[in-house]
Amino acid sequence: MALRLIGTTSDEGDCPTLYEIEGTDEILVQGDRETNPEHLVQLRDTKPCETFVRVPRSLLTRFAPRVEAPKLQPFSSISHLFREFRHTAWRLETRCGYASDRRSPKWARWQAGEDVANDTSAWLENVAGQTAAGKRFERVRLVDEPPTEGQRFLLASAPGNVGAGEDIRNLTRAQAEQLRLPDYDVWLFDSKIVARFAFDENDTTLGVHVTEDPAEVLATCQARDAAWHHAVPTQQFAR
Repeated sequence: MALRLIGTTSDEGDCPTLYEIEGTDEILVQGDRETNPEHLVQLRDTKPCETFVRVPRSLLTRFAPRVEAPKLQPFSSISHLFREFRHTAWRLETRCGYASDRRSPKWARWQAGEDVANDTSAWLENVAGQTAAGKRFERVRLVDEPPTEGQRFLLASAPGNVGAGEDIRNLTRAQAEQLRLPDYDVWLFDSKIVARFAFDENDTTLGVHVTEDPAEVLATCQARDAAWHHAVPTQQFAR
């Protein structure tokens, strides 16, 4: 089962971290093993297979989930949010490629050497309408060095999105790792609704986990702020 990083305070010179064990309701806690014999003798109902770790209270207050793990639901279940959000819709894209891109007619045309920067779509029409109303569509896309084929396709098609009103910026994967950004894709609506993607091994979207859990919303807002500060606008990055 995959682990999803929830949050860490390791930037404070330590290693305490919380992970979600995906597909379960369990949280994995990383920290220093408790070795104080005076403490160990006071622990109750312990089993030989159990161990105990120390973590700072700040880790739990900042990142511990407050609600049950959200269930996986179809991506279509959040389609209304792209019209109904009030202020900002922000996306973090972390993958090397997406099956939805490879299956699109635009992909074959791009591989044939055509310019795909000025295509139109229902998505771009909605972006244009929402941004004309004063709302913001923003993305940060991670790019490997060198870029993968899927990332080069997104760089080639990005001018159309930017022209419709999206603010798309790019960040190298090495920078993202230094910033401890999440390693999963997510939409954040109005800084209060998080839609975290689930993919299979072929980059096909399986659905989204939607939550308003304050801890997860806060962590996503913090990731957004860090990513947005360091990411480079698409036109500048492409050069």
